[in-house]
Amino acid sequence: MGFHEKVQSRRLHSRPDLLVHPGSKMSISSDEVNFLVYRYLQESAFTFGIESHISQSNINGALVPPAALISIIQKGLQYVEAEVSINEVSADHHSDMMEVDRAVEIPASKAMVLRGHDSGDSTARIWNLSESSAGGSTQLVLRHCIREGGQDVPSNKDVTSLDWNSEGTLLATGSYDGFARIWTKDGNLASTLGQHKGPIFALKWNKKGNFILSAGVDKTTIIWDAHTGEAKQQFPFHSAPALDVDWQSNNTFASCSTDMCIHVCKLGQDRPVKTFQGHTNEVNAIKWDPTGNLLASCSDDMTLKLWSMKQDTCVHDLQAHNKEIYTIKWSPTGPGTNNPNANLMLASASFDSTVRLWDAERGACIHTLTKHQEPVYSVAFSPDGRHLASGSFDKCVHIWNTQSGALVNSYRGTGGIFEVCWNSTGDKSTREVLDHSPDQRPLNSIAKHGPVMLTTQNRRA
Repeated sequence: MGFHEKVQSRRLHSRPDLLVHPGSKMSISSDEVNFLVYRYLQESAFTFGIESHISQSNINGALVPPAALISIIQKGLQYVEAEVSINEVSADHHSDMMEVDRAVEIPASKAMVLRGHDSGDSTARIWNLSESSAGGSTQLVLRHCIREGGQDVPSNKDVTSLDWNSEGTLLATGSYDGFARIWTKDGNLASTLGQHKGPIFALKWNKKGNFILSAGVDKTTIIWDAHTGEAKQQFPFHSAPALDVDWQSNNTFASCSTDMCIHVCKLGQDRPVKTFQGHTNEVNAIKWDPTGNLLASCSDDMTLKLWSMKQDTCVHDLQAHNKEIYTIKWSPTGPGTNNPNANLMLASASFDSTVRLWDAERGACIHTLTKHQEPVYSVAFSPDGRHLASGSFDKCVHIWNTQSGALVNSYRGTGGIFEVCWNSTGDKSTREVLDHSPDQRPLNSIAKHGPVMLTTQNRRA
């Protein structure tokens, strides 16, 4: 899956009705094609210009017949219609497969639904889940606006990322409008950080809380002064959009990109401290282990690699998934953690519908978790490392025992699940696009499609 397709996948998967008229056969008019192309370019101007390289292509436009796009789309719709008819034969069997096992299902009584987001409403929200609050939760709406004509107007762009500082007092958000913002826990806008030229895809606070790190489609990463809101340094080392960043220390970080490279950079240095090369396709995510000694990366090349600053080649090249690996997470175990006597593990989530748990030291797969039916977008370890939550486009969040690989709990929502996380005590997990602050009381969420769900784990494993 290409970079632009990753950015658009949630919209496309969530709206299969765009080309289907209720009560009629699948069809599309030239006006509808024109509108879809216009909307595609409107939403994707930054990425289209970077990725298309039309001026460098060897396509002979004279050989492309008139209305070729409409013809191709119409044939595609005919194929889809035929495929739907075939799938209807096995619909009952498929629905049985998708049912959550009653023995591990989290009942509705153990789930809290937080409603308020509208699709693409350009907001982040802080939810207070204190039991003393009326109705169980209250929310602060963080509206992302831009200046137009001397006044603030909604940006109408998706909020792509968010992160709390270590004290839980400030929330940073990144947006498709190209701005990062810092908010107080009371929902007030403290700073607007504007130097990226295009959408921001990732941002992270350092542990000390004095710097924020961001990555953007403009191929750069930026370290921001959280107090002044000014850019301390911009790092223009990637040759394509930067997709993810992660701090190694308070002033050193790693970044990855669609250019297949990983750079380790340090504030004040005018070139990368280290560059890792070895992936053969876009690098989707990177994460330092709890000690900062090992860096994990995952890619569209279907591999997971572990790197050390002590050598140029990867320490382990882990090949087991058979589709793109979307994200990775280290367990909060081993040296340098609150669980030093437990073994360090790494979890990988893939579009092959599986989650894999790895022994980082041996470079071996410990467990393959196979209950999901669609691409897996997110994984998160519980604070004690004993459990792993996973969220998939199949609308399910699963909770697994990391020692045995057994499925402990499951919950089926109403839409694809793109982010999961735990509260600080590890007895509740959250689904949809959601995170929690370190003081455990507020939760924050990004507007995407539908509600946020909070579920309580049944402690049986």
